[in-house]
Amino acid sequence: MRPMPKSIIAILAPFSVLFTRRVWNHALTLVVGAILTPGKRTVANALRAVGLNQEQQFQTYHRVLNRARWSSFQAARLLLGLLIRAFCPDGALVMAIDETIERRRGRKIAAKGIYRDPVRSSRSHFVKASGLRWISLMLLTPIPWAARVWALPFLTVLAPSERYHQERDTRHKMLSDWARQMLLQVRRWLPDRDVVIVGDGTYAVLDLMDRCRREAITLIVRFRLDAGLYAPAPPRQPGMKGRPRVKGDRLPTLQQVLNDPHTVWQRVRVPQWYGQGEREVEIASATAVWYQIGKPVVPIRWVLIRDPKGRFESRALACTEPSAQPDQILAWFIRRWCVETTFQEVRAHLGVETQRQWNDNAIQRTTPVLMGLFSIVTLLADRIALSGALTIRQAAWYHKSVATFSDALAAVRRQLWTETLFQGSSSNDDMEINHDEWCQRIADVLCYAA
Repeated sequence: MRPMPKSIIAILAPFSVLFTRRVWNHALTLVVGAILTPGKRTVANALRAVGLNQEQQFQTYHRVLNRARWSSFQAARLLLGLLIRAFCPDGALVMAIDETIERRRGRKIAAKGIYRDPVRSSRSHFVKASGLRWISLMLLTPIPWAARVWALPFLTVLAPSERYHQERDTRHKMLSDWARQMLLQVRRWLPDRDVVIVGDGTYAVLDLMDRCRREAITLIVRFRLDAGLYAPAPPRQPGMKGRPRVKGDRLPTLQQVLNDPHTVWQRVRVPQWYGQGEREVEIASATAVWYQIGKPVVPIRWVLIRDPKGRFESRALACTEPSAQPDQILAWFIRRWCVETTFQEVRAHLGVETQRQWNDNAIQRTTPVLMGLFSIVTLLADRIALSGALTIRQAAWYHKSVATFSDALAAVRRQLWTETLFQGSSSNDDMEINHDEWCQRIADVLCYAA
């Protein structure tokens, strides 16, 4: 096996405890190959990118994904720790939870299902997609050299279809059930940190919100305008009989509040409104109790948002921390926009949906690894940026002042290729890479990039 670049070893060294020494060497090779290769992220392409296209025991690298024993949850925990130390060592941790569809076909892919395609569908046009549904938890943190917030995935879980569970006679787990388990796992990992989770309306579920409230996790979600809101239960008077009340009088729905001309609105300037620059919006907020029969009673703070110029439809947010300030709730939730950017980047630059594993174990590992690779590349690029070597690609027809993920990935690849060329010792021929061989390897990768 060829020696690995020192920069990648420095970042990935904490993960070595999850593997045996032999499997760790193979896993490290696959990670470097996945970063260096363009196009499809197959094991074969990863081996070609690191010069192992003549490796006779190539099946041992496949076994890292389909047979070797290592915990993806522990890998997620270590990755989260690296991200926190690098980008947000103190303060509240803001995270986003969202799902995406990996378009896959084939009879051997047992967990696939038919889902609504969120990218191609609209309110009037419904598009179905066949594939795997993944729920990803991402750290939303400002990246200094990118001058904006990035969504860094660290924990991605497969949520099989309902048919998958029916065929195996097991209970189907809803998205909110998967989310609850993921958030409780994060709370166990970070018992002393303030955690804020933002999500869409899929996670506006009373059971989930109640559990987050009891675990001291602040959950902010898109909220229904017709939800049943109530005043808090009045104090129980001495001598009263019967069960204590769980709620007070019924309050107007948020749709009624939105239409009420007497509603008091506050103007707020949002620095980055869904990637469209600064925008001024109006918000109204209050506290209430959200209640449904047979469900937990959850105190919330709701926030109504409307555009004075009418450029978008009014919407509502709900927060499980009633004492949170409305403008802070809005600022946290707006960070969620970069989640869609991350999903697009991992497809365009890291080959998500191009891998070709059919083994169940390999499927459950490959996509989370590629998602986590986005965060690993960001960590590597951060070290390069601190040294002042991170360059921004520009042209006469394309001007930009801050780095994007494509710039980060290019800088990481350039450093890995450079370290591969100049590392080694002349006294050890096995560790010295010939310059002509290095150029031939790059040419081979580029010629077959498409």
